[in-house]
Amino acid sequence: MTAPDRPNVEPRVPGKRRASWETPAAVSAGGVLGALARYGLVTAFPYGAGDFPWAVFWINVSGCLLIGVLMVLITETWRAHRLVRPFLGVGILGGFTTFSTYAVDIQQAVEHGAPGVGLAYLALTLVAALAAVVAGMRLARALGRALPRGPVEEDGE
Repeated sequence: MTAPDRPNVEPRVPGKRRASWETPAAVSAGGVLGALARYGLVTAFPYGAGDFPWAVFWINVSGCLLIGVLMVLITETWRAHRLVRPFLGVGILGGFTTFSTYAVDIQQAVEHGAPGVGLAYLALTLVAALAAVVAGMRLARALGRALPRGPVEEDGE
């Protein structure tokens, strides 16, 4: 039966989804958790304006590694609920990683007379973050071949 044949049912338009509070709520909840984790690490490992910001560097690199793992797991290994990616990927890992702070740290290093630190941080973060995504994807694929498939969860639609 097609959508126009069913009473009181709106036909689905490809690419158009009904407005829902669930996705923004999942992103928001995850973002709070990720940002709190980042705040805790930056507070535990402070750095000065001209210093190499190791805490933020490792936060961004580890977050990229986890994003690589997550994306392979939920797209290739397991069928995940539709809110897993918004909650974990956009929310937690998006809130945890901080490329805006990365840009500010580069600017502050240059302004405080440490352009070498700023340039090294700029280049090293880009290379390490991209390498971490690839490493995370390879790790997840290797684990995916070794582990049994997870349960299939309905996506709620």
